[in-house]
Amino acid sequence: MKTVLISGASIAGPALAHWLRRAGFAVTVVEKAPVLRDGGYPIDVRGTALDAARRMGILPRLRDLHVATRRLVFLDTDGSEIAALDPNAIAGGTDGEDVEVRRGDLTRTLYDLIRDDTDIRFGDSVETLAQHAGGVDVTFRGGRQETYDLVFGADGLHSQTRALVFGEEKQFHRYLGYSFAGFTMPNVLGLHREGLAWSTPGKGAALYSVLDGEAVHGFLVFARQDPPIEAFRDPEAQRDLVAETFAGEGWETARMVEAMRAADDLFFDVVSQIHMPRWTDGRVALVGDAAHAPSFLTGQGTSLALVGAYVLGHALATIPDHTAAFAAYESRSRDFVERNQATVSEGKSTLFPATAEDLRRRNTALRQLAKSPSGSPRPEHTALTLPDFP
Repeated sequence: MKTVLISGASIAGPALAHWLRRAGFAVTVVEKAPVLRDGGYPIDVRGTALDAARRMGILPRLRDLHVATRRLVFLDTDGSEIAALDPNAIAGGTDGEDVEVRRGDLTRTLYDLIRDDTDIRFGDSVETLAQHAGGVDVTFRGGRQETYDLVFGADGLHSQTRALVFGEEKQFHRYLGYSFAGFTMPNVLGLHREGLAWSTPGKGAALYSVLDGEAVHGFLVFARQDPPIEAFRDPEAQRDLVAETFAGEGWETARMVEAMRAADDLFFDVVSQIHMPRWTDGRVALVGDAAHAPSFLTGQGTSLALVGAYVLGHALATIPDHTAAFAAYESRSRDFVERNQATVSEGKSTLFPATAEDLRRRNTALRQLAKSPSGSPRPEHTALTLPDFP
């Protein structure tokens, strides 16, 4: 039995583990977080990813966990309402088909799917990788040393696996011109299954209520010519940068900045994508955001992860030689990935326009969309048909 290591236990990693166990591999999953991460902001499963979830047998559970956001209200700079829309009209989703769940609910569902037949190790990570003719020698941060036939990086946008095998992130990182801070805060506005999105040129704020919780998800997003590298590893510098950026702005931004300073779950990053000429090297392959992060502005990160895991698992289940299987994985899924990545571009966020002219155009488009709120599905979301798993 071939042995494989998957780095990352969020979405792509457990999904790949499921398919590789089904194909007869002995699977180990390592995750640097000490425990499974619960809660989290809502994420979407749509298009081809719904078929992947159905084939995994988890779609009924995801439908039970569906949060069913009722509306997304866009607000002008002065706080007045521009338009109230069904979220599917914005995301290009299909009402009654797409699933929106809390990120932690999906990771828990995937964990429950694999936990009985997969070696899952929390609180550890890959320190070094050394490939050779017989496999991949792995040294873990905790000191353990093991050899695997294949290694997979499913460790996200800032993948350590990618850095070890392919080189520094900066050569693959495409900054889209925005930074953001996410956190939870009290639901002082009494929101119920809805989101509010406020904008002024180059800055935006959003409050998103999931189900009937006493807390809401807060997001502060701002355009910036260069990524704030100096703040990446300094939470206080992140808070200071966001507070300085939104000083004197209107709507709920002052209250949100205050909540951000007190939050114990602040997540700060740049809006960016990963573009790589290849996702595999020797006995190592990347999947999900580690290979091709599309940015949260596309709403497709989760779906690309589930589809990529299926395609990679199918290739290894049907093609005995891993080199040929890796080639098939890339050729079958690259066009799908690139089409979804291309739905956003640098400085051109539909949700948070960077210029006054772009904001005016967006507001006009939103008012028109409100007159026919059903919207239409994006063809990019279903641009790949999954082959049958053996």
